[in-house]
Amino acid sequence: LQLVESGGGSVQAGGSLRLSCAASGYTYSSYCMGWFRQAPGNRREGLASMSASSVKYADSLAGRLYIYKHLGNRTLNLQIDSLQPEDTAMYYCGADPFAGANCDTNLDFRYQGQGTQVTVS
Repeated sequence: LQLVESGGGSVQAGGSLRLSCAASGYTYSSYCMGWFRQAPGNRREGLASMSASSVKYADSLAGRLYIYKHLGNRTLNLQIDSLQPEDTAMYYCGADPFAGANCDTNLDFRYQGQGTQVTVS
């Protein structure tokens, strides 16, 4: 399973971005998939997760995030609104076929992509 993120870039404060994660290889609806980010010098921060039975968001960003799938299970999108400079980070998507009920925003995903940079000024 390979994951490729896209949609990052530079945006002004208050703007929005839609990040996409394309999965090659088959992904089942039961897989846990999600997004996390990491800024230089900071620890990894889970943002959102989705499985067949749950959708979860980090409390600190609730209301600004929307995670959804497109093209069946092949693309995972993350809409981020009201971006602020502190949102500047590398954003990654992850997938885990075995998480089951442990699917959560802070899951250490078995697979992850190379990331897409988001810069807010």
